[in-house]
Amino acid sequence: MTGIDFDDLAEFGDDRPIPKLDAVDEETPLSSRISAADVLTLGNAACGFLAVYFLAVATIGQQLNGAGVPADRRSAGAAVVLMLIGALFDLCDGLVARKLRRSALGAELDNLADVITFGVAPAFFVVTWAAIPLGPGKTPAVLVALSVLIAGVLRLARFASTPGRPGVFQGMPIPMGALTVVSIVLLDLPFAVGAAGIVLTAWLMVSRVEYPKPQGKLALLTMLFIAASVSCLTLWATDSPGGDSMLMMGASLQISLAMSIPVMAMTRRGARFIGVRMIR
Repeated sequence: MTGIDFDDLAEFGDDRPIPKLDAVDEETPLSSRISAADVLTLGNAACGFLAVYFLAVATIGQQLNGAGVPADRRSAGAAVVLMLIGALFDLCDGLVARKLRRSALGAELDNLADVITFGVAPAFFVVTWAAIPLGPGKTPAVLVALSVLIAGVLRLARFASTPGRPGVFQGMPIPMGALTVVSIVLLDLPFAVGAAGIVLTAWLMVSRVEYPKPQGKLALLTMLFIAASVSCLTLWATDSPGGDSMLMMGASLQISLAMSIPVMAMTRRGARFIGVRMIR
């Protein structure tokens, strides 16, 4: 996710002054103020919209045909692949911004794009998979999906307004949260178990658990993981031999990675607490 330099941004708090733009900047066409990093960010937003589009079209088509839900594999696979591509764009726009330049629009564009791809799209994915057609008994699924969206919006608002420690995110990054939610849905767990996992993921996004930023070798590993995930989803969506096993393995790995960090954090906190009590 694009880093934020508070010296270059507008006011996010009462004590932060709003920088003045000179007349030349205000008269410059919008297109000339958009950087290469911003183009990647817009690609992220487009991926989020297209993910919702594929799910919506599949759902409407199945309802008209009386086939019911969940959405077919190809549509679901396409939606998740688009979210993964959005995550790749989100990773690369930060790298490009650090190497080249960041426009004044960069941080705002990044947060808006992330709301679409990693807030609205995964929430709609949950609703499409578990709660359509809507009915009285489907309300819990809608509330679970809403928790994903609200947590994502709060996560991004806190990121934009609160400077964090260098090299870490406070709370699970929203792309990881979105992909973890999708992975839980794709595992097709019992509703109560899946809902608990999704709500826990939403809580981790707004928690104070620190997650490392994907920089250097970690960024490269993240790109490779995304590429592997796209391959697994493609095999699953096309009913290829071993596709189901590959999907289960990839989804389980995503969930394990997302949950291992808070587990390690709690283990370290517990070890420090025990050490302090022993000293006393």
